[in-house]
Amino acid sequence: MSPRVSVLIPAHNEAGYIGACLEGVFASAPLPQGMTGEVLVLANGCTDETAALARAVAPPPGWTLEVLEQPEGGKLRALTAGDGAARGDILIYLDADVAVSPALIAQLAEALANGAPRYASGRPQVAPARSAVTRAYARLWTRLPFFTRGVPGFGVFAMSRAGRERWGDWPDIIADDTFAQLNFAPAERVQVAAGYSWPMVEGFRNLVRVRRRQNAGVAEVAARYPQLLRNDDKPPAGGGAVLKLLAADPAGFLVYGLVALAVKSPLYASQSRWTRGR
Repeated sequence: MSPRVSVLIPAHNEAGYIGACLEGVFASAPLPQGMTGEVLVLANGCTDETAALARAVAPPPGWTLEVLEQPEGGKLRALTAGDGAARGDILIYLDADVAVSPALIAQLAEALANGAPRYASGRPQVAPARSAVTRAYARLWTRLPFFTRGVPGFGVFAMSRAGRERWGDWPDIIADDTFAQLNFAPAERVQVAAGYSWPMVEGFRNLVRVRRRQNAGVAEVAARYPQLLRNDDKPPAGGGAVLKLLAADPAGFLVYGLVALAVKSPLYASQSRWTRGR
């Protein structure tokens, strides 16, 4: 039987993370009855041992593992190649530096099992940070409405094959996660109970650079795909909500505000469209 669940992991020089990422996936709870799974590591433009380390991981019964190498870097090209090779009816996209909880993969598979066009993700948690600035920023960020409501989907998102057929190749854009999410109406998105750990970049300068990139990515989607904005359900932050955030965490509010202001400064501009910051 062909695998029904495909986990696609784009990876560019992720030697420090890919082993733990795969171990987390393969330590997951069993898939729903009758389902099998495959993992596709989409190594693109790697100059380190990402591909070799991935191939060294032995998948458990019911799973297969394949490493697809592309000589050139580029997450979107890698995703398109991975979609073409994937045999699953359920596609789960996972960043290489994300740690999934044991129940997440199975719950995503269950949520998408009926084959209808659907999008799903889990409950995100920000991994513990070393930097006091990042910890303060994360405290405020995780209180924002987009995080506490809806299905944000950064780091991990999944969809049925029918949902993926809503577009062709992945476009060359910055915010692939936003593009994917907005291809589904709010009523078509499901957040499962299981969580995952997502690392936030360390330090003020990296926070500013990544925030600048995120803003540019959202603006790019809005400019190139304005029809998708009808699916944007992110609630605006009203004055009352802002005051509550300030009262709940003044230090976090200050750091978050300073990052938002610094985003507009040319001192933090990056020449690259991809800013990882770690």
